[in-house]
Amino acid sequence: MAEVILQGINKNFGETPAVSDLDLVIADGECVVLLGPTGAGKTTTLRLIAGLERPDHGRILIGGYDVAKEAPAGRDVAFVFQQYSLYPHLSVYDNLAFPLRSPARRLDKNEIDRRVREVARMVRIDHKLDNRSTRLSGGEMQRVAIGRALVRRPAIYLMDEPLSSLDAKLRADLRLELKRIQKELGSTLLYVTHDQIEAMTMADRIGILTEGRLAQIGTPREIYSNPANVHVAARLGQPHINLFPANLLPDSKIPAGTQTIGARTEHLDITLGGHVNAHVAWVEHLGDQNHLHIRLGDCKLTTLANPRLPVKPGDPIGLALRNPLYFGADGNRVV
Repeated sequence: MAEVILQGINKNFGETPAVSDLDLVIADGECVVLLGPTGAGKTTTLRLIAGLERPDHGRILIGGYDVAKEAPAGRDVAFVFQQYSLYPHLSVYDNLAFPLRSPARRLDKNEIDRRVREVARMVRIDHKLDNRSTRLSGGEMQRVAIGRALVRRPAIYLMDEPLSSLDAKLRADLRLELKRIQKELGSTLLYVTHDQIEAMTMADRIGILTEGRLAQIGTPREIYSNPANVHVAARLGQPHINLFPANLLPDSKIPAGTQTIGARTEHLDITLGGHVNAHVAWVEHLGDQNHLHIRLGDCKLTTLANPRLPVKPGDPIGLALRNPLYFGADGNRVV
């Protein structure tokens, strides 16, 4: 494994900027997740590191070597794509062994067999080694695709939303498997997703991309608790952060220059009886918790509530702020 450094990376497609002034350091053995909407530049960043695209400006260093002009084969990276991309005519064993049979690897048959079986056990597909890849479930095919990257032991693993086509239960299972494997191997991993739960549960650090620029990077807790701006604040949190004008709720601690207040669930106190300033518009029952949709003046807010809270649509409630986030007119945090 190796440290990967991106310095001043720019990439345009025609007149459209895909990545702009990107500086990023991925430490040896670290899992960094790039989070952002479609078109934010996440996949382009992966392709630039892999050598599938060339930067217009900037340097890409892998293990201290500038590889910006190297061909993909010379970069020692492994790429897991969003789709499985397996060879349908080959067995699971041969799909896993395929990268090791390249003339550039020159591994003997026994070493190939050892690595294939070791990785197959790691991704829990060893009972399917003789099956054709077309006779696997979606989850099994994705395990094979991930395993095919793992057998390589490259400087860095690049993963482009590899779980996005799976059902929710399987995604939850596989993201835990991926994190376990990454920690066991001590591997360097750059993972791209638009799913905030994947980012929060898998990342050592999360990088928030917007329109090709890195808006903020930090641990999941730092990004969630101390977002640099409104865009970053809106990327994490379920339900989404509530954003409303600064004068909507009384708050004696509002800093000068505040235009917008951001309130997550933990920033809102709900009281029944006494002072009333809002009412319940709708209640979503989710089993262990409720999503409470609240009407406050002309604004709609959403928060989590204990399912035993005795409220129903139309009920009046009191709403107060507790240490919310403050944003200025430019969308940046007001400290």
